[in-house]
Amino acid sequence: MTIINKVAQSGIITIDLSELIVPGERVLFDLKPWLFEAMILKEKDFREHIANHDWSQYKDKFVALSCTADAIVPTWAYMLITVKLEPVVGELVVGDLMQLEHELFKKSLAQLNPENYRDQRVVIKGCSTKQVPLSAYVELTAFLTPVVKSIMYGEPCSTVPVYKRKA
Repeated sequence: MTIINKVAQSGIITIDLSELIVPGERVLFDLKPWLFEAMILKEKDFREHIANHDWSQYKDKFVALSCTADAIVPTWAYMLITVKLEPVVGELVVGDLMQLEHELFKKSLAQLNPENYRDQRVVIKGCSTKQVPLSAYVELTAFLTPVVKSIMYGEPCSTVPVYKRKA
């Protein structure tokens, strides 16, 4: 008896978002330790921290710039940090590590050619050994909806219908 792989013959395209994860180290740059009593930014002290900090440690890393303290941090403080980080980092975003991952996925998705999926049936793989942010699934769905015939979520052998173009 010959076993026939009907999933492979179906013409369904499977997209595994974990394959779009940009490799590289993620770092949270938190301004909180540079605040006086973790609450107040003193400009002179802040500029001293900037002058004495080893910025080369962020070379080619993906950096989320944030302040985890419940403090009012002036915009120019973020700008000063940006001046130092931008020349050395791979990517810089204001926000937490989840926001950073979201931005990295947006860039990965922007590299996809929508024409590769035109009039296709697509399964967005649901299980992965790597963590994929929810926003990536939303972005990919929005990206594909205008061009695909259908979108399913899960595994090719067991999917949940998400979208089907009206005839």
